[in-house]
Amino acid sequence: MTHPTTPTTIRHRIIGVTMLMAFILYLDRICMGEIVKSVSFNHDLKLTDEQIGHVLGSFFFMYALFQVPAGWASDRFGARPMLTIYIVLWSLFTAMTGFVTGFAGLLVARLLCGVAEAGAYPTSMALIRKWIPLTGRARASGMVALGGRIGGTLAPFLTIWMIVTMGNWRTSLWIDAAVGLVIAAIFWKMVRSNPHEHPQVNAAELELIGRPQGEKSLSGRELLSALWSFTKSRSLWCNSAAQMLQNIGWGFLVTWLPTYLVKERGVGEIEGGKMLTYVLAFGMLGQIAGGYYCDWATRRFGLRWGRLLPMTSSMFVCAAAYMCCPFVESTWTLVACCAVVSFCTDLANPALWAFMGDVGGRATAAAGGWGNMWGNFGASAGALLIPWLMKIGGGDGKTLVFFTLAGAFVLAGLIVLPMDATKKLIADEPADLNPAST
Repeated sequence: MTHPTTPTTIRHRIIGVTMLMAFILYLDRICMGEIVKSVSFNHDLKLTDEQIGHVLGSFFFMYALFQVPAGWASDRFGARPMLTIYIVLWSLFTAMTGFVTGFAGLLVARLLCGVAEAGAYPTSMALIRKWIPLTGRARASGMVALGGRIGGTLAPFLTIWMIVTMGNWRTSLWIDAAVGLVIAAIFWKMVRSNPHEHPQVNAAELELIGRPQGEKSLSGRELLSALWSFTKSRSLWCNSAAQMLQNIGWGFLVTWLPTYLVKERGVGEIEGGKMLTYVLAFGMLGQIAGGYYCDWATRRFGLRWGRLLPMTSSMFVCAAAYMCCPFVESTWTLVACCAVVSFCTDLANPALWAFMGDVGGRATAAAGGWGNMWGNFGASAGALLIPWLMKIGGGDGKTLVFFTLAGAFVLAGLIVLPMDATKKLIADEPADLNPAST
C-alpha cells in the first residue's frame, strides 16, 4: 500500500502510454518511405518519382494544415477523448491505404492520414504541461518523442520484412492499422486529461505536479485571441521558422534517403531498410540526451538560454554532417553522417517541445500545433524539393541536395537566437505551483 506522503507515479505511466501512441504514429508515417520503393508496390501502381513526391509531400501538407485546429480541439475538449479519436482515425485511414488501386486513391488516403495524425504531438505537449513539473518537461518531451523515434527506427526494417515475408505491401498497412486500434484502446483506458481526474493519483503527486485544479478549457472565442497572440510573438515565429528549416533537413532521412540508397548507392531493399534503421536509431539516443541536456542547461543558465543552447548547437552540427555527404565514397560513411544528423536533430527536439509548454499556457496544444504546422510545411516542401534539386542539378544534383539541406540547418541554428521562453503567450496563465523535478 502506498504511504500517504509518498507521491504516486501515475505521471510516468501517462508518459509511457503517450510514448506508445507516438510509436504507432511514426510507424504508420514512415512506412510509406519504404513501401514506395518496394517491388510489389511499383508493380501494382507504377507511379513516377514526381507522383511519389506528391504522395509523400501531401501527407506533411495536410498534417501541417490541421495542426492548430486539432490542437485547439484538445485544449477545448481534453487530451484523452481527442487523442483517442485521432489514433482510431489514422489507423482506419492506414488500413484504407492498403486498398487503393492508383495515384488518386493513394493521394486521398495519405491526405486523410495527415489530417488524423495532426493532433498527436500538440496534444502530447498539453499532456506534458499538465502532468509534468517545469524542470522535467524537456525530459518528458524527449521520452514521448523517443516513442516516435522507436517506431520510426523500426518502421523501415519491419515494413520491408512484412512486405518480403508476405509478398505484398498492402498487408503491412493492415497490420499497422490493427496495432493502432489496440493502442487507442490502451490510451483511453490509462490516460486522463488532467491529474485531478485520475482515480489513482494521490495528493502528494498532485502537489508535486503543481497544476491548478480549476484551469478552464480554451473556448473558440479565446482561440481567436490566442491566434492573434501567436502572430505577434517574435519567439513563436522564430521557433516556427526553425522547425520548418529543421524539417527540410531531417525530412530527407525519412522520405528520400531509402530511395537514394537503393538507386544511387546500389543497396538492396532489405539492406537499405537496415541502414535507415541504424540512422534513425541514433535519433533515439538524441531524444534521451536532449531531454537531460535541456533540463540541465535550464537549471544552469536559466529558462531562456537553457532552451536555446540545445537548439542552436545541435543544428550547426547537423549542417556540418550534411556538408560531408557529397564527398564520401563509402556508403557506410554516408550512413554515419546521416546518423549524426538524426542524433543532433533529436538532441534539439526536447527543447523545442518544452518551449511550447513554457509559453503556451492553456493554449499549449494550439501553440504546439502552430509551431508544428510550420515545421511540417517544411517537411512537405522538402519532399517536393529533393527531386527538383536532383533534376536541375544534373550531374551535381546530389551535391546540390546535401548543400541545401546543410544550409537549412545553418539558418535554423541562427533563427532561434531571438527566442525567449520566459515571455508567455497567454496572459492569464496560472503560474506553475511547484517547479520541482520529477
